[in-house]
Amino acid sequence: MFKLFKNLERKDLLIVLVIAILVITSVFLDLRIPEYMSEITRLVQTENSTMKEILTSGGHMLICAVLSLICTITVGFFSSLLAAKFSRTMRRKIFEKVESFGINEIKKFKTSSLITRTTNDVTQIEMLLAMGLQLLIKSPVMAIWALTKILGKSAELSLVTGCGVVIIVVTNLIIISIVSPRFQIIQSLTDKLNGVSRENILGVRVVSAFNAEDFMTKRFGKVNDELSDIHLKITKTFALFDPIMNFVMHFQHLGIYVVGAMLIIKSNMIDKITMFSNMVVFSSYGIQVIMSFLMLTMIFMILPRARVSAKRINEVLDEEPSIKSGDFKGKTNEKGTVEFKNVSFKYPDADEYLLKNISFKANQGETVAFIGSTGSGKSTLINLVPRLYDATVGEVFVDGVNVKDYDLHELNNRIGYIAQTAFMFTGSVYDNVSYGDNGREKASLDKVKEAIKIAQGKDFVEKMDKDYKSHIARGGTNISGGQKQRLSIARAIARDPEIYIFDDSFSALDYQTDAKLREELKKHTKEATSLIVAQRIGTIMNADKIIVLDKGECVGMGTHQELLKSCDIYKEIALSQLSEEELQNA
Repeated sequence: MFKLFKNLERKDLLIVLVIAILVITSVFLDLRIPEYMSEITRLVQTENSTMKEILTSGGHMLICAVLSLICTITVGFFSSLLAAKFSRTMRRKIFEKVESFGINEIKKFKTSSLITRTTNDVTQIEMLLAMGLQLLIKSPVMAIWALTKILGKSAELSLVTGCGVVIIVVTNLIIISIVSPRFQIIQSLTDKLNGVSRENILGVRVVSAFNAEDFMTKRFGKVNDELSDIHLKITKTFALFDPIMNFVMHFQHLGIYVVGAMLIIKSNMIDKITMFSNMVVFSSYGIQVIMSFLMLTMIFMILPRARVSAKRINEVLDEEPSIKSGDFKGKTNEKGTVEFKNVSFKYPDADEYLLKNISFKANQGETVAFIGSTGSGKSTLINLVPRLYDATVGEVFVDGVNVKDYDLHELNNRIGYIAQTAFMFTGSVYDNVSYGDNGREKASLDKVKEAIKIAQGKDFVEKMDKDYKSHIARGGTNISGGQKQRLSIARAIARDPEIYIFDDSFSALDYQTDAKLREELKKHTKEATSLIVAQRIGTIMNADKIIVLDKGECVGMGTHQELLKSCDIYKEIALSQLSEEELQNA
């Protein structure tokens, strides 16, 4: 918890100091009121007292109450300001940290959990700062200060107040020990609930197509019921606080008056007035002490969950990314080259290697294609180039420099990556094609139009309501799969990189569009290197070099015609798609 609060800035610490001063001032003013009440009580029972003296003491009480109100309102404002600023900072830090994560870290935390940590967990810390900070300062100060006001005035009345305090403290400890372990379960179940909801929303088409609404409802209901049950158990446990507090508060009040009355009866006439005055003071200060512990109880309700949330946030912030940026940003002797030297790879939680001893080199302007059966490691292999993963054994070079030595921004600026699953961001067609570029200037509209034209997307884009300014929904749900792939390819073209990586990026295109796109692409990218993963022989047969993968091993390398003669696996794949005559005439 305290580790998280180290993120407070110097200005924030100044706000905390101001809050502390105002809270202490408010407590001082609140504790002055019973003293004026005692003074008024003494004046009323004393002969020769004037109305002016009574009104003066009453006026002082009113001033203290008004000033205390002003301090409380000001504290509330600064506490909310501090909480809002801190939560903003934490959300930004978590987001920036997650952006530095590789796929391994994302898999470790899971998307739903990262969303919960960025939203719900940060909200718990915000509530602690907004509500708990002033209570955390006010309650102990008020309790100790009030006790010092009454201790020594009457041992009997002090004992009554002390008994009430002991009962409250013991009750708090018992209840907190019961509920604290359950807060960890609540956050874990919240992650799970978000995960189920997210799957249902993202997979709504599949759910509807297979009439699986009842199944998903039951799945959601199970997690929802678990979370609700835990919440109910905690709420029922905390519900014991109110009756216990009221019981202690009222019986302490009654006890003070009973014991006070007995002491007054036994006192002589001169001491009766002093004893009555003490009884009034004890009654007021006793309530202040009980209220202090009531405020501590509220903190105990917020603190355990905030502590769990702080731990979960720190887990994200303390996680070291497995993909670390290098320092290289200079010029290279080569341009547009990709080389694999004895590369083997296995996932962190796997026992066997997915890729085994892969070696090849793609020179500037060449097109190198990868083909093989499903699960042969094609996508994994090309994902080693932009460092979505790092090679377990061996080295990967881009422009003659090991990818691990590159500054990640410098490496990514040399690459145009088209993912296997085309993803569109919320925004316009222009926004999606000119996306980001890691600090480069945003592509001009003319450049975007040219990129879309090369990607064979001009016809469908210009038929949209606002052509290049037309809205694209999140994930591209308002356009087809083929349209998403063409815009995704256009996004890479607009970037004008040295190296293009196509991860099965033509699968949703018809053969005619595929052929036209590759023809235009070859003209535009003749100086660039292209790495293509594909399932279609027609997409890759004109590549300068084709690498055939089988079970993670390179079983063939060469041109289309060479592989037809030398590689049985390639020939088998080719014959499953085209006739022998078509293959020979290709």
